Amino acid sequence: MDTPSALSRPDAELAFTSSYFKNQSRNTITFQITPRLSGSFRYSNIENFQREGSELFDRSFSLQYRLIDENPDTWQPAVAVGLNDFLGTGIYSSEYVVATKTLGSGVRVTGGLGWGRLAGVGGFDNPLGVFSDAMKTRPTRDFGKGGTVEADQFFRGNAAFFGGIEWQATEKLAITAEYSSDAYPFEDGSAFERKSPYNFGVSYQYRPGITLGAHYLYGSEFGVQATFATNPKSPSGGPGIDRAPMPVLPRRNAASLGWSVDSIGETRVQNRIQAALAQSGLKLHGFSASGRSIRIEVENATYPNMAQVVGRTARALTHSVPTGVDTFTIVPVVAGLSGAAVTLNRSDLEELEYTYDNSWSSFARASIEPDTGPLSPISGRYPQFEWQLRPYLTPSLFDPDDPIRVDVGLELAAKYQPAPGFELRGAVRKKLAGNLDESTRASTSVLEKVRSDFNIYDREGDPAITELVGAYYFKPGEDLYGRVTAGYLEPMFGGISTELLWKPIDSPFALGAELNYVKQRDFDQLFGFRDYEVATGHVSGYWDMGNGFHSQLDVGRYLAGDWGTTFTLDREFKNGWKVGAFATFTDVSFDDFGEGSFDKGLRFEIPISTVTGQPNTDKLTYTMRPVQRDGGARLNVSDRLYETVRELHKPELQNGWGRFWK
Repeated sequence: MDTPSALSRPDAELAFTSSYFKNQSRNTITFQITPRLSGSFRYSNIENFQREGSELFDRSFSLQYRLIDENPDTWQPAVAVGLNDFLGTGIYSSEYVVATKTLGSGVRVTGGLGWGRLAGVGGFDNPLGVFSDAMKTRPTRDFGKGGTVEADQFFRGNAAFFGGIEWQATEKLAITAEYSSDAYPFEDGSAFERKSPYNFGVSYQYRPGITLGAHYLYGSEFGVQATFATNPKSPSGGPGIDRAPMPVLPRRNAASLGWSVDSIGETRVQNRIQAALAQSGLKLHGFSASGRSIRIEVENATYPNMAQVVGRTARALTHSVPTGVDTFTIVPVVAGLSGAAVTLNRSDLEELEYTYDNSWSSFARASIEPDTGPLSPISGRYPQFEWQLRPYLTPSLFDPDDPIRVDVGLELAAKYQPAPGFELRGAVRKKLAGNLDESTRASTSVLEKVRSDFNIYDREGDPAITELVGAYYFKPGEDLYGRVTAGYLEPMFGGISTELLWKPIDSPFALGAELNYVKQRDFDQLFGFRDYEVATGHVSGYWDMGNGFHSQLDVGRYLAGDWGTTFTLDREFKNGWKVGAFATFTDVSFDDFGEGSFDKGLRFEIPISTVTGQPNTDKLTYTMRPVQRDGGARLNVSDRLYETVRELHKPELQNGWGRFWK
């Protein structure tokens, strides 16, 4: 209910909890980052905060780490340590050590020691004072702009006990009682009247992933709570109702093994390959044949997993090339760029299709090497024009005047490819409904207003050209990739963006450099510009850390002219889900940055295919910032090289090879 426990959620579980009791609502996102470490972001609304008529919207971050696992065969409990509101205003700032033990018959008990806000009831001298007198006193916290870590407060000052007991009455129903050491110093007497430290509640698991609760809190108030949980490990590893792949077509007639490409002509073979790939939702980009080998470049606009693309391409080739061809080399291509060349023996496909553990066996026998160079595009591939009309939804969160705003409308997007590596693309949006334009809160930034005037862009940009650019993608050398993009790069800036990336196909590391010269666009997001212009750019390091963790470090100059660094850590899953966090520190002082002190946030990416069950390469992405300010703001350019080419390389192919036969 309202006190910590030492229990952890299942690894990778992502949960959203919404609760309410008198004058207080809390909305919390919790992610089990590792089996032992969890992190939470909480957005709270407190009415009558400290005095009648006042209102507080508060954002805070928390961490918990499980130090010791429970041993069901002994009295050893699970033990965890946690920090609440360590990165925020400090309204809920507290630290704790807590133990939880299951006693059998569905009974679980919890007891802990808390500091800070969790030492408000029944407090006593800090037992850590035996190590240092400094631990006996907790420094006063200066709320300031919020967003800073005041580590000198951790585990200092008075301490107090808290605890509780839970009885799992049925498979779905649990009954809980707890003793809370939180005195609610900012809310008691104004937001509500706290009469007792005891809380009582029931929770009911309505269905897997949905839990509902009702509570009687602090001897005076009733509250309700709902939790919605999902696990990126559990959703489908890809589409669930897409068309079954072609079976491997074995070569049965030994007399025909000498039948070569030359005997029927390359054009006829190419046409057969095109037709077979089209049945699988793929496109042939390039083709060559030499002796008993075939080499093709393939483009994917259907499947979210590139290993699945390679597998379906290989099956299609068994249906479309002469039986005398023994070796297939498949090169996935994106925006005219190639990465790895995957070479497969036809006999291995015939042998392994129905064998046990065929995913690992086929990967072990495959050769994955750098592509030796682009093939000539097939006749008719260029030029190509594509367009799409699709709905869009743009949310805006955490505005104190209206914490949830949203616009919905239609987006018309088009792309023209005149030659390999060249693209002309654009998108225009027309709002149909929403309230983003109702935000009137003026920016108080002392920096160049490169982002904090976002509500003016929302208000005046209807219709809005969100992107209108020309781009060129190229490979200047082995393991090198290049990009030049010019035009209206994003809703707020236009100009020229250049990028160079070094990324060996079998390496977990990559290094990139980006240089941009941009000018701020008019608020109406059409063709005009404002007076502000800036040179900005970064050197970026990328590391695939293994076990799904990816880190990125960007060092350089941001849009407001400030210099600094951004650190990003993502956890990615085999089905394409991504959950991550980032923080940016620049030479802008916390005071000049304003509310929040520095740029930080969470980001989420969900493949549409895991929601619809249909094969699709589109993704739902959202970056959640507690507050949007101007310091640490980076240019938003589409199709940066690392994310564009990473899926073409060996580590990503290996991670997704479980879908090779799907």
